[in-house]
Amino acid sequence: MKILIVIPALGSVYGGTSKIAIELAQALGKQNIEVDIVTTDANGSERLNVPVHTWVQEKYYRVKYFPYWGWDDYKMSWSLTKWLFQHVTDYDLVHSIAVFSIPNLIAHWLCQLNNIPYIMNPQGMLEPWALSYKAWKKRTYYNLIEKPILQRANAIQMLSSSEAKNVEPLNLKAPTIIIPNGLHRNDFEKLPDPEFFYQQFPNTRNKTLILFLGRIDPKKGLDLLSTAFSKIHAQFPETHLILAGPDNIGFLPTAKNYFANLGCLEAVTFTGMLTGSFKYAALAAAKIYVAPSYSEGFSMSVLEGMASGLPCVITTGCNFPEAAKANAAYVVDIDADAIANALNQCLQSPQQANEMGTRARQLIFEQYTWDSIANKLIQVYTNIIQNKPIPTFN
Repeated sequence: MKILIVIPALGSVYGGTSKIAIELAQALGKQNIEVDIVTTDANGSERLNVPVHTWVQEKYYRVKYFPYWGWDDYKMSWSLTKWLFQHVTDYDLVHSIAVFSIPNLIAHWLCQLNNIPYIMNPQGMLEPWALSYKAWKKRTYYNLIEKPILQRANAIQMLSSSEAKNVEPLNLKAPTIIIPNGLHRNDFEKLPDPEFFYQQFPNTRNKTLILFLGRIDPKKGLDLLSTAFSKIHAQFPETHLILAGPDNIGFLPTAKNYFANLGCLEAVTFTGMLTGSFKYAALAAAKIYVAPSYSEGFSMSVLEGMASGLPCVITTGCNFPEAAKANAAYVVDIDADAIANALNQCLQSPQQANEMGTRARQLIFEQYTWDSIANKLIQVYTNIIQNKPIPTFN
């Protein structure tokens, strides 16, 4: 079986979506599936320092980068378009990640033209909040271009039952499969010494750290978090908020103003994007993980917080009702008071919070690893290629 993954960019500034593509390819490759990724060299305002027009052999998969030129948020690449025209028929199935993307759009058209099955993974971009953000631009594009492509897909991959429910008003005709994102268990079985994080950010030492991992972006709910944290910090002055993530749209000054206007900016550290050992050390140093998002497909960073055994406070916008059902996280309304109340409960009842963190870790290790997810996707790929009914998963 030969699978092509198409994604507009793999740059780290785009957050979890880029990581998902890479880790999915690794997981499929481990199962002896031949996997290629094609993408552009986009990385926010810069370009990735990677060879273009040539295959880069990674463990379990290959990736080929193409130069792009940007128009607004869209990433276009003539050379990638040419390559897709020449090679899309080399594959048994195309799995695209993201919507509102020119490279993906062209891949879908060519799949239709050549009778190549394709699966679309919107990664939360069809959520009501996401569609309402810059709606003037998205609505026309969606109705004229994106929706017909979605309607003809062999399957649309939703990441959670709540995401699937949220997109029902779009009346998409294509079959929906619910298969979440995942992580590698061995990355979280033993976290590094938190001292590694404290040495880099000494002002966080001897503090009760509340950690946010994610892009500095309007949809992440930092306006809500600032209000919630200002209340918590007034009651628990030893608390300190870590905001770890890239700012690829220039939103950082606005985010800082949220906290400055509420008088708690001195208790907040913006670290920029943390990767590798720094990220894992931050998870080890933290006492609570928080995700105040207005909208997510299925947050990788929430999985990381839970896999680290942290009590997690997440909003319903994170689309993880399964965590609430398993009593493995505080899943609260998209509301500053609700976030503050859950954080307060974690701080006032640390033993109860730790027990929740233990349940969270167990849930992720049992149900949300890439090995498990790859097995499900391979079943879907096989059935689609063989024109059999698409399996469903609980």
